[in-house]
Amino acid sequence: QVQLVESGGGLVQTGGSLRLSCAASGGAFNSYPMGWFRQTPGKEREFVAVISSSGSSTDYADSVKGRFTVSRDNAKNTLYLQMNSLDPEDTAVYYCTRAKSTLYWGGALSNFGPWGQGTQVTVSS
Repeated sequence: QVQLVESGGGLVQTGGSLRLSCAASGGAFNSYPMGWFRQTPGKEREFVAVISSSGSSTDYADSVKGRFTVSRDNAKNTLYLQMNSLDPEDTAVYYCTRAKSTLYWGGALSNFGPWGQGTQVTVSS
């Protein structure tokens, strides 16, 4: 069973940057698409970004396009999310996750799992 551990969250001012990391163990990391989601209290977990198993394809939520970049290092079993031009609306707990199928491509919540424990990102105005 794959285990995912996020890190890199914190408090940053509007316009700042953060880089999240997700270390994977116990599974075939380089065979699956990986994703980032985020969640705020009282709201459903929402899609942020997805990357193909090789890293050659990516997709983003409209709200983060042009500001966030997802990448992966399959040799290190690590997923990244570079977040630039951060806005208070980006404040959330960020989760990394693995697609349930090696063939899946998209951002539907039900097609991802397991999940990491999450890392808090807070953007101050």
